[in-house]
Amino acid sequence: MAGLDLPHLLALEHLGWDALCRSEGGTYYGELMTPDGVMILVNGMVLGRDEIAGSLNQAPPWASYTLTDARVVPAGAETAALVYRATAARKGQDEPFSALMSSVYCMVQGQTRLALYQQTTVTH
Repeated sequence: MAGLDLPHLLALEHLGWDALCRSEGGTYYGELMTPDGVMILVNGMVLGRDEIAGSLNQAPPWASYTLTDARVVPAGAETAALVYRATAARKGQDEPFSALMSSVYCMVQGQTRLALYQQTTVTH
């Protein structure tokens, strides 16, 4: 599964978080996502690629983040899910944001693309 191994998928996630720290997440994910890809956010919103591309650059930037417990779950010949825990903080935020993430990637014309991303709040 070239392009769908743990080091490559984790590198893509770090590039995405780095882009969010620079308020460039819309640009990054607008290019990475499949045309019909969606993000399901912890607040219950479901946003398509165009909505993500048009909104994330205006989101408050993250000041720091850590990704831990990453693993890949194969989901077919050219599809895999990356599952991990993320903890992130914004300046002036009292409590860090902590959630479990799953990113489903697929190969499209030889390129790794994000088809589905979901956040689940860590409450316990």
